[in-house]
Amino acid sequence: LQNICRILYWTPIFKSRLVSYGQNLYVYSAMPQVLGRLNIQVGDNVRISGVSTLCGRNSGDDMPELIVGDNVDIGWQNSINVGRRIVIGDNVRLAGKVFLAGFPGHPLDAEKRAQGLPEDDHQVGDIVLGDDVWLATGVTVMAGVTIGAGTVVAAGSVVTHSLPSGVVAGGMPAIVLKVIGE
Repeated sequence: LQNICRILYWTPIFKSRLVSYGQNLYVYSAMPQVLGRLNIQVGDNVRISGVSTLCGRNSGDDMPELIVGDNVDIGWQNSINVGRRIVIGDNVRLAGKVFLAGFPGHPLDAEKRAQGLPEDDHQVGDIVLGDDVWLATGVTVMAGVTIGAGTVVAAGSVVTHSLPSGVVAGGMPAIVLKVIGE
């Protein structure tokens, strides 16, 4: 029954929310929740858990854009909040409970928050995950961050600034722990 629902229900409905998609899109465990305005482009051989949320910023002039490369795994309970643009490169792995925070949802000013106003534009930023990046369970990536190709981020880390290619990083905030291959 699970497979029938995936093939005949969840995947076709999810595809209807996409601007473009490649071959072999595999949606499992239900249908991802898509909230707000969001243009989504998905490459070939992408696997995405239906227990994930893809959210586009509703304030601002630009249409938020999520670009997912080829051979990408988006795991269970991921939240991808697109402020302007999030790019996920080829061969990327997002383990469970990864949070890509392209916008915070609230302004820093307490009076503006109390009025229910959206975040200020300076709080919004793009996120870019290079090819072959692996974000382990529970990683949070903040707005304005680029993670270089082949980098691995340890479980539970919070990435507040860009990371170079080919390293293992971890911590709160994440720092480079070692160069891969050394």
